[in-house]
Amino acid sequence: MVTTKKQTEFMKLYAITHEGFVRYCKARAYGIMDYHDLVNETVLRAFDGFDTLKNRKAFSGFLYGIASNIIKNELRVKGRTEYKDEVKQYRIEENKAEKKLEIEALYKALAKLPEEQEEAVVLFEISGYSIKEIAEMQKATVSAVKQRLKRGREKLTELLKVDEEISIVMEIRKTGTLFSLFF
Repeated sequence: MVTTKKQTEFMKLYAITHEGFVRYCKARAYGIMDYHDLVNETVLRAFDGFDTLKNRKAFSGFLYGIASNIIKNELRVKGRTEYKDEVKQYRIEENKAEKKLEIEALYKALAKLPEEQEEAVVLFEISGYSIKEIAEMQKATVSAVKQRLKRGREKLTELLKVDEEISIVMEIRKTGTLFSLFF
């Protein structure tokens, strides 16, 4: 197999962003599509359009933009609804049940955020990008990204608090320990 200059250059740039990009795809695709499919489709489209990328320093923004567009198209096709239980769960490397539940609750809550807030929070908190880099990727101002992060965190806190209260009530009902709380 002959490796072209394009393939070599693409793989060098992709290797730098791979880890953060996969984390981004896991968070953004949750409840919408399998994250492996999102990663694969994005890499294929990015490679096909690699020649159109004039500034190689903008590769990560190029990659994240393609992934974001794939998610948007998938949502248009399916129609965005509340978290869908029928979607396949992605594989979680950690074996601790508690950690799995926390991650699931976080991704469910992320899926309930407005798209721009969700994307900003995932890029900043999970993928580790700076606010300036996110502003470039989202084609927004730094202050707009800060506002999205602030509102997204506030909404996540609210959603996770509600989920926690609901799960405590459900656990009380399951175990029948309601009376022990009052005596």
